[in-house]
Amino acid sequence: MPPSTRPKAVVIPPPGGSTSTVERAMRVLRVMSEGGNARLTDIAAAADLDKATALRLLEVMVQGGFVMRDAQSKQFSLGPELMVLGAAALRRFDPRSLARPSLLRLVGRFEDSVVLSIPSGVESLCIDVEEGTYPIRANYLRVGSRRPLGAGAGSLALLAWMPEAEREAALDILAGQMGRYPRITPALLRERIADARSRGHVVLLDVVIERMGGIAVPILDPEGRPVAALSIAALNDRILSREAALAQALLHESTVCQVRWAEAMRTRMAATRHTKETAR
Repeated sequence: MPPSTRPKAVVIPPPGGSTSTVERAMRVLRVMSEGGNARLTDIAAAADLDKATALRLLEVMVQGGFVMRDAQSKQFSLGPELMVLGAAALRRFDPRSLARPSLLRLVGRFEDSVVLSIPSGVESLCIDVEEGTYPIRANYLRVGSRRPLGAGAGSLALLAWMPEAEREAALDILAGQMGRYPRITPALLRERIADARSRGHVVLLDVVIERMGGIAVPILDPEGRPVAALSIAALNDRILSREAALAQALLHESTVCQVRWAEAMRTRMAATRHTKETAR
């Protein structure tokens, strides 16, 4: 998606209505998170900042290595320091290696694109995509893409399986964040959440893009919290005509990921205990 057409960053207003420099910087980084080079004008517009403020923030981040600026084009891109921070954050939970075999199996069986998403505040973040081989396929989600929770099957699965109190708080915030998705109303979200909890999977059609939709399930941690979501994006009829088979396969792969995640956590905890005992 070109920077000029990217949605503005989803911002939760701070208490008192003021916006700090740190919050502005986070908005800039969220706008740039899809990768590629971006112009100052486009970054400022997407982050809802004036150009002078955006430039000042970008120059500070360039000095720190969090952003790079091309000397010839004058365009900005994410810097190496963010890769270091991202790697550190994902050491706590990086579902990509656990879920990649599932993505490959699902694409091999159904030929439609498969997406892995994780929650990030009141947004979902696409962290892996395996593109389908079917001639007409969804290509509107890329690694680094962000959406409000509920704006897509995978992000709706993350929202639907959140603990109730957190889900209600998120819904209150999301009510004012769906400007780009006029078909998604609070009433629709509540209806689809109830439907998803009843079925055990999410189906969302004709809401984000006409004639396209998705089917999704959450990946839950051992406490039952959604830490990621697996979704298949396809033409509406390709989902409706195979819904039972798609849902069964997604649930199977989600269970595989959950078992692998639990095993990885046990291994990590055992290693941590061993390290502490050795250090005594």
